[in-house]
Amino acid sequence: MAAREAACSCGQLRVTTEGEPIYVVVCHCLACQRRTGSAFGSQAWFPRERVRMSGPAREYARIADDGESRTFSFCPDCGATMLCRVDAAPERIAVPVGAFADPAFPPPRISVWESRKHGWVELPAGIEHEAT
Repeated sequence: MAAREAACSCGQLRVTTEGEPIYVVVCHCLACQRRTGSAFGSQAWFPRERVRMSGPAREYARIADDGESRTFSFCPDCGATMLCRVDAAPERIAVPVGAFADPAFPPPRISVWESRKHGWVELPAGIEHEAT
């Protein structure tokens, strides 16, 4: 099973994943836009037991647009988000795709919150669209 390593901007907080992600999602919700400073967030979801985090981390919890609680682990020095956990799905953990710094990372399969998608964003052909 192939391992991948993700790191924050300053390199203190690292996440190692084993195997391929369950799925990769692009989220256009306003909270992801604010959290990433970009037009959308992109997360790779893995089984919890295949994710290991090392280094100092802080947590921030918020209620998402869909009403579910989300907890983000981030580097206390550079502020980069490294993990996301959802109370409704404790068996999975999301890692921001950009933290892997790997242009060959698998593309997204699902796009959510498209009602808030920027008009100039184009998605890969064949991607699943969730109506939110």
